Amino acid sequence: MNTSAIDIFCGIGGLSYGLKKAGISVAAGLDIDKSCKYPYEKNVQAEFISRDVSNLRGKEIIGRYWSTDVSKILAGCAPCQPFSTHSNKIKDKTQTRRWRLIHEFKRLVRETNPHIVTMENVPNLANQEIFEDFVAFLELSEYYVTYSNVYCPDYGIPQKRRRLVLLASKYGKISLLHKTHSKGEYVTLRQAIKHLPPVEAGEECKSDLLHRTSKLSPINLQRIKASKPNGTWLDWSEDLQLECHKKETGRTYNAVYGRMAWDEPSPTITTQFYNYGTGRFGHPTQNRALTMREAAILQTFPEDFVFYESKKDILLKRLSAYIGNAVPVKLAVVIGESILNHLEVHNDRS
Repeated sequence: MNTSAIDIFCGIGGLSYGLKKAGISVAAGLDIDKSCKYPYEKNVQAEFISRDVSNLRGKEIIGRYWSTDVSKILAGCAPCQPFSTHSNKIKDKTQTRRWRLIHEFKRLVRETNPHIVTMENVPNLANQEIFEDFVAFLELSEYYVTYSNVYCPDYGIPQKRRRLVLLASKYGKISLLHKTHSKGEYVTLRQAIKHLPPVEAGEECKSDLLHRTSKLSPINLQRIKASKPNGTWLDWSEDLQLECHKKETGRTYNAVYGRMAWDEPSPTITTQFYNYGTGRFGHPTQNRALTMREAAILQTFPEDFVFYESKKDILLKRLSAYIGNAVPVKLAVVIGESILNHLEVHNDRS
């Protein structure tokens, strides 16, 4: 069956690129961040809609992108920060604009009535009333709905990322494809990035401008030299420890200033992966945090994916946000293949 997908909150196109790689036609992606336009259109070869989702109406999608003879797919991966367990400092997250973006996605589903709906977000979203309301709305709208918490290494992704994946269909029961890997078969950090040339903290690889990371202060250079793979700051001498670590509450943050281990998947890649002090983002053997290239590979972006138009666009903070916020491409492929498998089964039965 012919397909046409619209990707809401598309960013630079991790989900769109993976859907397209799976064999789904992607018509357009929408995001409020205008800087995503070049990498999205360059890699996905689809239109980038630079808009606030609250200003997009379903009739625009139907009139411009969807014909009557296609299976219509609406994908929406709203920013996950409000639902993350790491955002507990915000007292009432339900009052933030980002929290309400799921309501906007729900509105677009109601206004466009697509055949297939998919959503990807943090697992904690499943515990929120806003998600329960969304699922109830889909079911009342005669969708068959399934969702599950996916452990990315189970699908060959070299990263211990856990994501909530929802699939809903007007055609019948739909589910994610079965796991492709089990423990002992997981793709490791070594397998993913060991081939890359070594670089120093704050330097760049001349043959790959994305293979660069942030500088380290003299004290942080001493700290990473004292760090062991999968170790903690407790491995350091007392003069290297921060005052907050010495407090009782600080002892719960064992992963910060940590080194990764070669022979297991990496920790979850966040937008702060280039900052050695924000998690276990220290390279297993080199004295630095992850480079943008390494993080992109761990997010399963192919090495020929274009992230910037010119050298002036290589901004560490911006590109790290692109990479950390993206749906892992390989997970997007699994979602796309699951949808196509479902459509094939439906087509055979009809």
